[in-house]
Amino acid sequence: MTTALSRGIAGLCPACGQGKLFAGFLRVSQVCSACGAPLGAIRADDAPPYFTVFIVAHVVIGMQIAVERSFSLSVAAELAIFLPGTLLLTLALIRPVKGATLGLMLKLGFMKPADEAAGHAPQDGNRDE
Repeated sequence: MTTALSRGIAGLCPACGQGKLFAGFLRVSQVCSACGAPLGAIRADDAPPYFTVFIVAHVVIGMQIAVERSFSLSVAAELAIFLPGTLLLTLALIRPVKGATLGLMLKLGFMKPADEAAGHAPQDGNRDE
């Protein structure tokens, strides 16, 4: 499991470690170019942004509390430090977190149902058919 996570963090196919996981910044390749793993069938949805916000919030709030206790900065100075820092940390973490999430989901077998993977949506919008 740690192999799939580390490969996902590196942006490599969690199954073989050879092909690219991403076709864009966050867009997942449909299939691995090396082993043919169905990467596009993994649906991470909102999990990677949720995990990223969770991590970033804990880091930034911890840093902000430490700075607040140690220094007497103005609100403008804190905004100038923490807003860009939050943005940069979020952008730096979202792709590795999504890769790790996709690696874990592939390892655990969480894939789209075959009809959704083929692009067929249920007729009435109800998934219980």
